[in-house]
Amino acid sequence: MNKTLHRADTRGAAEHGWLSSRHTFSFADYQDHERTRFGLLRVINDDVVHPSGGFGTHPHENMEIVSVPLEGELRHQDSMGNTQHIRAGEVQIMSAGTGITHSEFNASDSADVKFLQIWVFPKERDIEPRYDQKLFTAEERANRLQVVVSPDATDAGVRINQDAWFVRGDFRAGEGGRYDVKKPGNGVYLFVIEGSVDVAGESLERRDGLGIEAVADFEFAATADSQLLFIEVPM
Repeated sequence: MNKTLHRADTRGAAEHGWLSSRHTFSFADYQDHERTRFGLLRVINDDVVHPSGGFGTHPHENMEIVSVPLEGELRHQDSMGNTQHIRAGEVQIMSAGTGITHSEFNASDSADVKFLQIWVFPKERDIEPRYDQKLFTAEERANRLQVVVSPDATDAGVRINQDAWFVRGDFRAGEGGRYDVKKPGNGVYLFVIEGSVDVAGESLERRDGLGIEAVADFEFAATADSQLLFIEVPM
């Protein structure tokens, strides 16, 4: 087993007035040559957008972009003609492919919106851009694992253009389980959204991240009521 540990307080920070962001990997003005990616996982940004603030129209290409709202509501608009609101419990994906532009704004003028913005390098380049979003209920991940992103169109998760899976789980203190790697050779990055968990000989707290590779499975146990996100990607 190989491990890569990132404590929450070691992440890059960006404060832009309307935005407060923490970067697990190098992004924008935060650059660390030792923290550029985990396998094909390129970005985990922990964003807080203040009321009425947001990201103006900007481009992407050849990247799989996943947004996981944690609190509040995002207003999304893109060059594919999508105008959507994305709320906590939903997962959004854009396969940017040959190129898209989009904007994201806090839909509220009184409350923050908090979300994870996650980028994964694509399996196929220059595909036709694609958009999807889906609601996942908390009941379906209570003390168990719930697939929310998958390369398999028959899975419950939104579809990604990569041999990658995103899996959520909400575990009460004292509960846990085992993560089985879905494709041999993939690694798994565990991000603690809330709570604390023991895994692979490490004790992780809120917003800590741990990359695990060269294993077929691993066990974990919540030491407090926890919300966990497992991101499995090719290495």
